[in-house]
Amino acid sequence: MSERAAPCYTIDPAAHGRFDERQTVFMRRHWDREASFFESEYRSGAAARIGSDEPGYSRIDFARILASWTVHDCFGGAFSWKRLGQADTAMMQLGRHPVDDPAEMSAAVKETARMFGADLVGICRVDERWIYSHDRSGDPIDIPAEARTAIVMGIAMDRDAVMTSPAYRSAAATGTGYSKMAFAIACMAEFLRNLRYTALPMGNDTALSIPLAIDAGLGQLGRNGLLITPEYGSCVRLCKVFTDLPLEPDRPIDFGLTEACRVCSRCAEACEGEAISGAREPSFEVACPSNAPGVLRWAVNADRCYDFWIRNTAACSNCIAACPYTSGGTPSEEIAT
Repeated sequence: MSERAAPCYTIDPAAHGRFDERQTVFMRRHWDREASFFESEYRSGAAARIGSDEPGYSRIDFARILASWTVHDCFGGAFSWKRLGQADTAMMQLGRHPVDDPAEMSAAVKETARMFGADLVGICRVDERWIYSHDRSGDPIDIPAEARTAIVMGIAMDRDAVMTSPAYRSAAATGTGYSKMAFAIACMAEFLRNLRYTALPMGNDTALSIPLAIDAGLGQLGRNGLLITPEYGSCVRLCKVFTDLPLEPDRPIDFGLTEACRVCSRCAEACEGEAISGAREPSFEVACPSNAPGVLRWAVNADRCYDFWIRNTAACSNCIAACPYTSGGTPSEEIAT
């Protein structure tokens, strides 16, 4: 594995612009009347699916899915850009923590992130291109000028559970990953505020997690449209905190993923929605309105993906389970077999 000074992606500046969060497939179902999934909630057919007594789709399994999202869905404070509760008096008396060595501070931040549940953590400067132009409500997004460093964390999901995809157990692993994500960013944000610095915690909102994670050296973009990491494949959930704490950024990495994806199409073959391209070469073509233009990659048809979620009555992780990196494979020679 090598470090690279340049990011591991190619952007056409003439075609690319900041993405509007309203264009994500989850938001388009509320307003895009042309979409096949307009006004469709993918879990709406769960009762009938459960009643079929199909293995892997029991009421117990479905209850686990709903429970797994509890912290993410019910703890809104995790995503607050303001301090939670009252500031500790002793902490306020200490004033802002001085940082003489950003590299040393970065090491402390990474240690802290792992204490709070992050399995991967990297740091990068915030690239304006990755900030959504508008949020899901249609309001323009404006990041404070001082918060231009991102602490990006990866939360590993239960690999064994993900391997059962598309059954309900896999979807529970997804929800658990999001709840752990909410806990990690909430704690990290309060840690930064206790040092008297700005902290803006984010899940999938506000900015694109995958290119930030690439910039922070956590992995590369795969054929499945997800971040693939050397340690966990795509079996991770991403979150980030923007801050003005002086930190030393990490470098993007290149572990040969793009070449591996050229010779491997297991994720495309495993996708029951036929949403993943099987072409050998990535391109600038888009597959659906939820793809940002101007990015060289294998574009995933998010519409087809979500349509399968509706049929499945739960989230699907087939492409994650099928990826050789998820199960520890790495050499392209082995992936091609």
